Amino acid sequence: MTHQQITDEPGTPVHKLSLRFSSTRRGARLARQLAVQQFTEWTGLPHDSDTARTVALVTAELATNAITHGRLPGRDFRLTLLLLPQAVRIEVTDTRPECRPRHSTAEPTPPDATSGRGLLLLEAYADRWGCEAGDTYTKTVWAEVARPSGQPSP
Repeated sequence: MTHQQITDEPGTPVHKLSLRFSSTRRGARLARQLAVQQFTEWTGLPHDSDTARTVALVTAELATNAITHGRLPGRDFRLTLLLLPQAVRIEVTDTRPECRPRHSTAEPTPPDATSGRGLLLLEAYADRWGCEAGDTYTKTVWAEVARPSGQPSP
C-alpha cells in the first residue's frame, strides 16, 4: 500500500493512495469500499454525501470493468486515488491494454444487451474520464469527480 502526500506546486498538496486488489468480485467490492473510506477521510465529507456516492459508483464501474474485461489469470488490478484541489481522480490499472473502453457514442449498446452500459454511468457521473496505456502490459482507465464547491483544498 502506498499512501503519501506530495506537492506538485507550492502550497498545493495532493494526497495519493495506491493499492492492488485481486481481480475478483470481492476485490472490486473492497476497492469501492476503500475508495469511499479514503475519500471521506481526506475531505471530511460524510459517506452518504452525493460526492462520496459518486466516488463509490465510479470506482465500482472501473473496478468491475477491470475484472470483467481486463483480467488475466493470476494478475491483480491496481486502484489509485488522487485528491486534487478541484477533484478526486480514480485510476484503475489492469493487465489487458488491448481491451480499451470505447466512449458510448462510438457504438450504442443494443437495448436487449445484458451488459455494456457501465461507460454511460462514467459519462453521466464523472466530469472527465479516459484511458491510457502505460506500457505494453497494462492500461489505466481513469475518471475525475469534482469536489463540492466551497470545500477547502486538501
